[in-house]
Amino acid sequence: MSFPVLHKMLGRADYARTYAAMRLFTDSRLADTPDELWALEHPPVFTQGQAGKAEHLLAPGNIPVVQTDRGGQVTYHGPGQLVIYLLIDLKRRKLGVRQVVTLIENAIIEILADEFGLPAQADPKAPGVYVDGRKIAALGLRVRKGCTFHGLSLNVDCDLEPFARINPCGYQGLAVTSVQQECPGRTLSIWSIGEQLQSRLSKLLRDCAGD
Repeated sequence: MSFPVLHKMLGRADYARTYAAMRLFTDSRLADTPDELWALEHPPVFTQGQAGKAEHLLAPGNIPVVQTDRGGQVTYHGPGQLVIYLLIDLKRRKLGVRQVVTLIENAIIEILADEFGLPAQADPKAPGVYVDGRKIAALGLRVRKGCTFHGLSLNVDCDLEPFARINPCGYQGLAVTSVQQECPGRTLSIWSIGEQLQSRLSKLLRDCAGD
């Protein structure tokens, strides 16, 4: 059976308002509500996962810190970083959380290889996507009523300095990179990459369901 996935491009959006909108969407969705992928970027913000430890916030300075209910520790969002939130009914698609995490990582790895020639990898001990050990994409999900929200962030052309103010994802000294840093001189559009990544995620979701 085919389950549609709607793609939405939200531009730059406040984190707290978007977080509230994800929760409302998840709490109010019905059995036949289509899944959605939201592509956007946030103004500068640190987000702390539900098990986040204060010691991983080293020096947030003037960047606000928002507590969330996603998995994982602290991360940074800001302009030039592509965020995609996955509002997916896992029960309907008969998917487990680990399958979705792998699906997200594979979609990012494929885009980086196909579009930029970057040899990226996942790490089973630390979810996310890495280029030569440097983290280029983070992910964190929450499952509620059998449905996911939150999602992934891919550093396209963002300021990496704020990552030095935290232990990214709870790992002291973890190096962080971006597509622009790995591909100097390339002209990048996070919205073009967002459209491609949405399409890749939708395809992998269809393939998992045998649509």
